[in-house]
Amino acid sequence: MSEFNYKVKVFYEDTDAGGVVYYANYLKFFERARTEAIAEIGLSNNKLLKDFGILIIVKSCNIDYKKTAKLEDHLEIKSIITSISNTSFKMMQKAFRDKELLTSCEIHLVTVEKNGKPTRIPDELRKKIQDN
Repeated sequence: MSEFNYKVKVFYEDTDAGGVVYYANYLKFFERARTEAIAEIGLSNNKLLKDFGILIIVKSCNIDYKKTAKLEDHLEIKSIITSISNTSFKMMQKAFRDKELLTSCEIHLVTVEKNGKPTRIPDELRKKIQDN
């Protein structure tokens, strides 16, 4: 499956008092990267809800902080789907500064109906995920 890339610049609001990226903000960077990956395959969260009645939610994530990013750093988030099942898929997301790995996250995502009940991944989404 394809790798999706997303670039982000670290702003003042992303940092803590020490001038480094606050640890929880990596999750925001990863969320933005996933949203852009969906757009890159021709879908959106709104379209998934409107056309298929589904949401993609985070079931779990395991994040490993290796090095810190700092104010005005330019980061690249690389995202790849590592496995897919009937109702969920897993991604590996990594944040790099240049080629230096800063943070990695294994994330388990589930497709659910509006009421929160897990549901099958729509064929169109599955096909686009697997073909990219």
